[in-house]
Amino acid sequence: MSLHPTLQPYADAWTHSVEAISELVQPLVEGEWNRRTPCPGWSVRDVVSHVIGMDCEALGDPRPIHSLPRDLFHVTDEHQRYMEMQVDVRRHHTAPEMTSELEYTVIRRNRQLRNESRDPGTKVRGPLGAEITLEESMRYRAFDIWVHEQDLRAALGRPGNLDSPGAYVARDHLLDALPEVVAVRADAPRSSAIVFDVHGPVEFLRTIRVDIQGRGTLETAPALGPAAALTLDWETYVRLACGRVTPEAVADRVKTEGDPELTAAILRNFTVTR
Repeated sequence: MSLHPTLQPYADAWTHSVEAISELVQPLVEGEWNRRTPCPGWSVRDVVSHVIGMDCEALGDPRPIHSLPRDLFHVTDEHQRYMEMQVDVRRHHTAPEMTSELEYTVIRRNRQLRNESRDPGTKVRGPLGAEITLEESMRYRAFDIWVHEQDLRAALGRPGNLDSPGAYVARDHLLDALPEVVAVRADAPRSSAIVFDVHGPVEFLRTIRVDIQGRGTLETAPALGPAAALTLDWETYVRLACGRVTPEAVADRVKTEGDPELTAAILRNFTVTR
């Protein structure tokens, strides 16, 4: 294996999730591909199309030349337009076409990963043509595909893999965004601490400390007398952070303590990806 050790966990997580997705969709009949998922505006077919499209882009394939319809209510910005292109171009594909293209893309991507010898810092093409490092690209693919695996599981009533390798990549990715959520978006008081206690298949206790300049940092040490504390299960944490549910819809699954205005502001600004 020529893959750099830093990249191996992301390759393993991607492989685990993509194999789970293949297993989930292989037996589906035509109508089941149209089931709605928690991902706004996307069906089972759309989610699988996105997975195929993003891995084709990681392989260096050219993007499709395609005009999007004007009536896609969930497409509101340039990033969403970019993501929608690979989805809409496959909207009329049949179940056999979807499963065969997924299988072929997975074979090609596995081959690419087996032969990957580049340094993690190598610049590669990211979404919207941005330059990102190979490590950032692989980390995001592992995160993204695990979240979409969960979308498919929710749509098909097949829960599972909440503690798979991709779940831990997702945990770290979402935690990286937490200081901005608390300190910038929710405008937490300076010189304060906010505690997040997450339980379930993936458990962690984290503190966001906001310094005198208003900058937030992520710490593993618990805080004494925090300004606010939020306790919730891992699945709810993911669904909130990924924009799959509103805070109101899961109010019974989130326990809050401390400043009610602050906890409301944090939950209102909790979504970091869609």
